[in-house]
Amino acid sequence: MTRAFLIVMDSVGCGGAPDAAAFGDAGANTLAHIAIACARGASDEGRSGPLHMPNLAGLGLGAAIKLASGDTAPGLDSAPTGGWGAATEVSNGKDTPSGHWEMAGVPVPWNWTYFPDEIPAFPPDLVEGICYMAGVPKILGNCHASGLAIIEKLGAEHLRTGWPIVYTSADSVLQIAAHEESFGLGRLIALCEMLAPKLHARLVGRVIARPFTGHVGAFTRTANRRDFAIEPPSPTLLDWVQGAGRVTHGIGKIGDIFSGRGISHLHKGKSDADLFEHLMRLARTAEPGSLTFANFVEFDSLYGHRRDVAGYARALEWFDARVGEFLPLLQPDDIAIFTADHGNDPTWRGTDHTRERVPVLVAGAGSGELGLVAFTDIAASVAAHLGVRAPAIGNSFL
Repeated sequence: MTRAFLIVMDSVGCGGAPDAAAFGDAGANTLAHIAIACARGASDEGRSGPLHMPNLAGLGLGAAIKLASGDTAPGLDSAPTGGWGAATEVSNGKDTPSGHWEMAGVPVPWNWTYFPDEIPAFPPDLVEGICYMAGVPKILGNCHASGLAIIEKLGAEHLRTGWPIVYTSADSVLQIAAHEESFGLGRLIALCEMLAPKLHARLVGRVIARPFTGHVGAFTRTANRRDFAIEPPSPTLLDWVQGAGRVTHGIGKIGDIFSGRGISHLHKGKSDADLFEHLMRLARTAEPGSLTFANFVEFDSLYGHRRDVAGYARALEWFDARVGEFLPLLQPDDIAIFTADHGNDPTWRGTDHTRERVPVLVAGAGSGELGLVAFTDIAASVAAHLGVRAPAIGNSFL
């Protein structure tokens, strides 16, 4: 019986979103701009030369970028041997839940709530609620910020006062950073878990616990991050597959993004390297008829938001090398779809996600152009491949 592997390279966009200007992102192109920087010799820290991704380029990555945006990505111009195309999102957001839900068959039916880019960013009643739940008189931050920057700025005051650092971004999100030892990891996670339903009622997509350790001048975020996301408003691909009596595997953030719904087995790790080991193991052992849905977040969290072009390029090349080990493990009737949820162009202004189309690369279903497809077509295609009944949304490209 067939199996499906849906693999999300978090933030690995390919430009060309028709509504990018409405998000302030006209011209953003994560993959093309990284490839151009590498070809110019401008991203040689820890690597050198043109961007080298022979496995995904062989499936059609360069062709997908060209189709999506018209841009050429130096070094990724191999003749495609897989199915290749690019997907366009309709949900009014460039965030993790919007992208994942829509590729799982559920476009977001509402407008997310965003906090204003001003100080204070949060309304007084929300701040009062956070203080009550945390048992503190005040919070720190209360603004838009980059996670690492605000920890460096306010970490010492947090250690001195015990007040949590609360901040947001251009996404529909509230994040709370706290020191694992002095504030307590369990206390931080419990605070975010209690707070999440109140934020979800306001249509804020996620509450994220951002623990860190270390001392002044040497703070480090840990792998114990927890995302508390609002539940999808209707059954997703994971629910369809599980409802048909099949097994589903979630790797990485998938459990958080879908609030644990529709997932038979969840596989977590402290790094993308750990997560890829889960993917390799499941390629060998996943049940017939199963769906494995994986998210690899470090492109976004470690390099995109930090505008680290060389680091992003290193991560892409590492991932591609692992893909070369993964593909031979697929069984004759399996498919693997490589895609993304949004962009995060490290050459772009600011530190936030960018509105882009995303590549869609298919191994195991022949070769050829898939064209410009919808995010929901990904869910329809996986369901069709597995022989699972799906709602009348999206069209299979297989």
